[in-house]
Amino acid sequence: MVYEELKDHGFVVLSVALDAAGEAAAKAFAAAPDASDVPPPIRRIMGWTPDQWDAASRPQYPCLLDPGHSVAQLYDITNVPSTVWIDEAGRIVRPPEDAGAYDMLREIDLETFEIPDRVAKAGQDARVGYVEAVRDWVLKGADSAYALSPAQIAERAPGPNATASEATAQFQIGAWHAGRGDLEAARPFLEEAVRLRPDSWTFLRQKIAVSSPEAIGEIAADEEYFAAIQALGERHYYEPFRP
Repeated sequence: MVYEELKDHGFVVLSVALDAAGEAAAKAFAAAPDASDVPPPIRRIMGWTPDQWDAASRPQYPCLLDPGHSVAQLYDITNVPSTVWIDEAGRIVRPPEDAGAYDMLREIDLETFEIPDRVAKAGQDARVGYVEAVRDWVLKGADSAYALSPAQIAERAPGPNATASEATAQFQIGAWHAGRGDLEAARPFLEEAVRLRPDSWTFLRQKIAVSSPEAIGEIAADEEYFAAIQALGERHYYEPFRP
């Protein structure tokens, strides 16, 4: 894994799970013992060997839970996986981006959840390319071609507007209720957050993820979720990586 390779160069990975239901939702994915316990689309897109899945199930870097989505609020994260590059001085080097994820969901077979070979290959290539960018930055620092200027960062991450801020407040109230097991009380706040900010996939997924006790810990993807993806038209679900 890239962390094991680069950790002696001052590279630190901090993983944060944005799950309103807390450990009950995150544990099934963070502690999957082998590839057979990981949903097939994710296995296809990652393309890992059994040894790599084994290593991924026991990460050596900190893995935190953020039920209230405080990190998402601070950095205006609207989808996962997302990454933020931060240097040794605590300055943002790259604002939230889709971490080498590939926009494959509009081409997934919703009956079988199969992914075409060319799409799976494109997803694997995107991930490899992103890791190469991370490696370049860790080894070269501010001299890396992938380190953005303050003006580029401001252009790519303008921050939330008043409506988005209200959506976050609604979501956090809902997450507070969900974290205490009161899903009925949580639901209207989560629904309002989605209504106010339909571009936030984290809000939509969390609304789905805590829709019932049976949904907690399962993949947060239902008819509403895929309908929203199909409604994107020419827009991306995962934006292509921009150097």
